Amino acid sequence: MRLDKEAYLFHIKDINEQAVIRKVLDKIEISISNHSLEMTDFLDPYERYLALSILNRFDDLSYTEFGGIENGERKIITIYPYYYDSSLIVPKLRYFRIHGDIDSLSHKDFLGGLLGIGINRSKVGDIQVHNTYADITIKAELGDFVLFNLKKIGCKNMSITEIELEDLKEPVLRFKEIKKFVTSLRLDVLLSAAYNFSRQESINIIKTGKVKINWQKITKPSKELALGDTISTKGFGRIILYSNGGMSKKGRYLVTIRILT
Repeated sequence: MRLDKEAYLFHIKDINEQAVIRKVLDKIEISISNHSLEMTDFLDPYERYLALSILNRFDDLSYTEFGGIENGERKIITIYPYYYDSSLIVPKLRYFRIHGDIDSLSHKDFLGGLLGIGINRSKVGDIQVHNTYADITIKAELGDFVLFNLKKIGCKNMSITEIELEDLKEPVLRFKEIKKFVTSLRLDVLLSAAYNFSRQESINIIKTGKVKINWQKITKPSKELALGDTISTKGFGRIILYSNGGMSKKGRYLVTIRILT
């Protein structure tokens, strides 16, 4: 079966998101044609939202999402004919624990270590940084490569061992909390408040496509944020609009922003 892929992609404007969903459509096409079980690479929440909006149009297909821990961020989607027994589906993933001097290391350091040995981001699931170790989830076909090649994170030597799914634990969220008065809940205003950017700096960063809200790329500086929104900025990390303490007499909002560390 050949799908008219452009008909499913026309509403997706970002070329990177188009590329991701085009691969999902390839998996759908194969599953329908071969009556087979197909697994995507790891997708973030917004990519899965786009993928599922398409998958739900196919009555003869079913799917499951899995990425390790129950509340994981990055997951694979397994696509299969509706008559498959989903209880028999075992995602092809492997899990590793990294030990070493990790006190000064963050999520981006571990991701950088994986990318540095040639691993594609789409093959890596969640990276859970704990106090004394970090756990990573990887597509199974790259497990041995990671096990034998990931020796350093940054300039620090590390040891890596394989663990079982049940060994994975939810990490404690690490963050720095700041409170600031802001004139509005616009994206550019909150970005400036979190990182002490000038308003123009924030606008430029947003317009160049370096900012995502809840994993969706946003290029409109005036985008209004809601409580709980996660804002990721390339090169700077993530922040969460945690609370709004109401408006001051001067018409400003007292917001609490969590900067993830």
